[in-house]
Amino acid sequence: MRGYGGRRPGAGIVLAGGRSSRMGSPKAGLDWHGAALLTRTVAVLGRAVAGPVVVVRAAGQALPALPPGTEVFDDPVPDLGPLPAIGVGLAAVAAASPGHPAAFVASTDLPLLHPAFAARVLDLLRGHDVALPVAHGHHQPLAAAYRTALAAPIAELTAAGQGRPPSLFTRSDVHRVGEQTLRSDPVLARLDPRLDSLTNVNTPAEYAAARARPLPAVKLHDGDRVRTARAATAGQLGVPVTAYGEMIGPDGPLPSWFPIVTGDEVAVHGARRPH
Repeated sequence: MRGYGGRRPGAGIVLAGGRSSRMGSPKAGLDWHGAALLTRTVAVLGRAVAGPVVVVRAAGQALPALPPGTEVFDDPVPDLGPLPAIGVGLAAVAAASPGHPAAFVASTDLPLLHPAFAARVLDLLRGHDVALPVAHGHHQPLAAAYRTALAAPIAELTAAGQGRPPSLFTRSDVHRVGEQTLRSDPVLARLDPRLDSLTNVNTPAEYAAARARPLPAVKLHDGDRVRTARAATAGQLGVPVTAYGEMIGPDGPLPSWFPIVTGDEVAVHGARRPH
């Protein structure tokens, strides 16, 4: 991925425990062009952060296969709202990776999330407790950055029966980030100008509309030849590929579920590379 400056010194938390009542089936396992939706969201955050990525699920919830190294924790208080799950995730990150005192928190159902968006929001956290995007007419607490130190006040709020993010925001230093501020970053303006990262899918109609969007454009290098292809996962490219240039990815062939996003460059695995 050219240009967004590499992984940020933070972690990722993905909330997977929603009831999916409007969707009619668990959103975590929905197919996104060859990868489960939860798998994709975890892997996208893994491209944006230097720390661990954790998943917080409902107790006993079945999950699709996740990228190697993903840790899973249970939401301690179902049906109270997302705050207890955020707190569990923040506490887990603080215990496992104290060198990463912030985390980008995402819901499962952000199929168009771009690593550059998560990187931008983490950059905007700076000295605040929360960097909260305000875009598309809404506050976006499930696509926001949080300090891991908030785990303790969240535990207090949970014990008091308060599970909605606004109950935390009234007692925290919240940096509300508007669309203009988000887009003032030239990298994000180039890679996600409409802030499609915030598109969530709550109903079958929203899911179908999101899947119908054009797939991300990627440069595919094959020796001296470079062509543009469209894919949302590495498996859709039809040939084994490796990360190319400044794109963040594992060494060797990319797994078929590996997320492809706008601006990526990949190379056919084993092909001679130009000098």
